[in-house]
Amino acid sequence: VNFEGSVGGGIPLIRSLKEGLAANRIDSIFGILNGTSNYILTKMTNEGRNFADVLKEAQEKGYAEADPTYDVEGIDAAHKLTILIRLAFGTPIRFNEISIGGIREITPLDIEFTREFGYRIKLLAIAKMDQGKIEARVYPTLLPERHLLSTVEGVFNAIYIRGDAVGPTLFYGQGAGQMPTGSAVVGDLIELSRNLLIRASGRRVPLLSFQESAIERIPLKKMEEVVTPFYMRFSALDRAGVLSRISGILGKNDISISSVIQKGRQVNGAVPVVMMVYEARERNVRRALKEIDRLRVILGKTMVLRVENKLE
Repeated sequence: VNFEGSVGGGIPLIRSLKEGLAANRIDSIFGILNGTSNYILTKMTNEGRNFADVLKEAQEKGYAEADPTYDVEGIDAAHKLTILIRLAFGTPIRFNEISIGGIREITPLDIEFTREFGYRIKLLAIAKMDQGKIEARVYPTLLPERHLLSTVEGVFNAIYIRGDAVGPTLFYGQGAGQMPTGSAVVGDLIELSRNLLIRASGRRVPLLSFQESAIERIPLKKMEEVVTPFYMRFSALDRAGVLSRISGILGKNDISISSVIQKGRQVNGAVPVVMMVYEARERNVRRALKEIDRLRVILGKTMVLRVENKLE
């Protein structure tokens, strides 16, 4: 059984991990693995439209299913990430071990603010080694606008892999569709046929990259221990002292603010207050936001997005 088309459609990614990058220890994987969510975010970014409007268009064009949950909630991307982790790191991992978040709650306001900070929002699948543990997650993530992954638009997929010998590599192409996926399937059939023609005993390359004897369980880093910068958008009443109350709670939880944007636009009676914070532990951020969202001057749940600056 071969499975080239299972991740990235027509992109020759699986074979590259199993063969082309075999001499490397893989350090990290950053991937845009779902074309539907990328199409929606691209339209929201370029045209200023809201999520529901673009989703409807995607469904009409056949890019999204009638029930788009797997695509827009990060589930499809997480399933694909489990395959990549198994191939790249040689460790068994279950889908439910990956922390997941979707793009439903992202608004044109978030798109606008992140652009002012010099970022783009992408549904990003991440797997990287960190002090002997694997950090694995799928979330809408802020990427520097000049990074190659930020330029991936529409239904295209891209996977940015770093190996210890080869350095950074980028795989880009159509992640779905009849012809791209068909290309991967036919390629698998040709490889199997070649093996039969030369009467190969067993497989020339292990099915899952690593010999069974080399497979080992690598511990996963708990999401609450992940450290990353954050984007936060608060909906606050326009009153004196609101900013100091928010910053006080953040400081109490060892969270330092790097930038603030506060504009006088009223959105449902509230003023958006947007902060970019330096690297902070996920546990501390969750604790701080739980307290902030209980304040009477805060209307609604705070929007929080993770930032990925260290892709090199």
